[in-house]
Amino acid sequence: MIDPHGNTLVSFHLSKGELQEYSELSNTISSLTLSLKQQCDLEMISNGAFSPLLTFNNQKDYEEILLNNKLLNGAIWPIPIVLDVPDNFLKALDKNEHISLRNAEGFLLAILKVKEFWSPNKKDEANSVFKTIDQNHPGVDYLFNHTNSNYISGELVPIQSNKYFDFTHLRKSPQEIRDLFRSNHWKDVIAFQTRNPMHRAHFELTRLAMEQHNAKLLIHPVIGISKPGDIDHFTRVKCYQHIIKYYPEDSVELSLINLAMRMAGPKEALWHAIIRKNYGCNHIIIGRDHAGPGVDAEGRPYYQPYDAQEFISQYQEELEIKMIPFQEMVFTKNKKTFLPLDEIKKDEQIERLSGTQFKELLK
Repeated sequence: MIDPHGNTLVSFHLSKGELQEYSELSNTISSLTLSLKQQCDLEMISNGAFSPLLTFNNQKDYEEILLNNKLLNGAIWPIPIVLDVPDNFLKALDKNEHISLRNAEGFLLAILKVKEFWSPNKKDEANSVFKTIDQNHPGVDYLFNHTNSNYISGELVPIQSNKYFDFTHLRKSPQEIRDLFRSNHWKDVIAFQTRNPMHRAHFELTRLAMEQHNAKLLIHPVIGISKPGDIDHFTRVKCYQHIIKYYPEDSVELSLINLAMRMAGPKEALWHAIIRKNYGCNHIIIGRDHAGPGVDAEGRPYYQPYDAQEFISQYQEELEIKMIPFQEMVFTKNKKTFLPLDEIKKDEQIERLSGTQFKELLK
């Protein structure tokens, strides 16, 4: 099985005594209520999905990510994972101070021993991560208008995760997925990242990838935060549960990931590959406009259709998880089947089903 990113899957274990100690400490220190995005990031750090990260990025790692898409230790990492706090919270904060990280209900998620804080240049961050400062881009809008102007980092002690009451059997950690692959003797596994419902074109794309690489499939949809206006995850999960019935028996696993997407196109595609590597997949499908937010106010795409594939190819040798690049899947009327666009002959009639059209059909 492929090694995790950085060779070791990050895990946190506390004894009963340590849990009691930190629980008592949490009642005597300041609390920071985390946003949904921050909660998603914390969960991904805590369960090892963001390996090799042990905490939110410090300033040096943050700056190295923006400059070189790497951590200071040399590991590829294209997206900063930061903890932002408001001015009034920062003013009352001292270095080496412990703070509680809680959700909106006051549920204790983690303790952070603060080691540093700084004020980032958000324009530099936007230009590095999103390649634009256009606030019509949802990721840029979130950074400029919904992210505080101060970042903090320090020693993180995860206490417990959020409690979920929907699809609990589908919310598997990286270690649980790896254990499942081992018990099923799955050696080669393809990850399929999606934030949308799956339809026939997706089915044919994944089936073809499995056939070409003699591999199993992990359907790994994001149910954290994605693009505003996306179909709710309850509806999407029903689609996934239905479509997996049509794959060969014992060839597909469905698992949900509580990831906060940035809609950062090429850089996010590389990030998705790293995350799926941590889940034990040694291949990932990267298709047309992977993690793209669509078009700007003038109808121009923020990223070209295959920018993500070109970007990942620069890191392929050291990344280890292998990209499976696919062109758009279209229906050919002549052959009455779905094929990649680059396999279609000039005289063939084709039909497309866009994500927007599919969403309308589901309403």
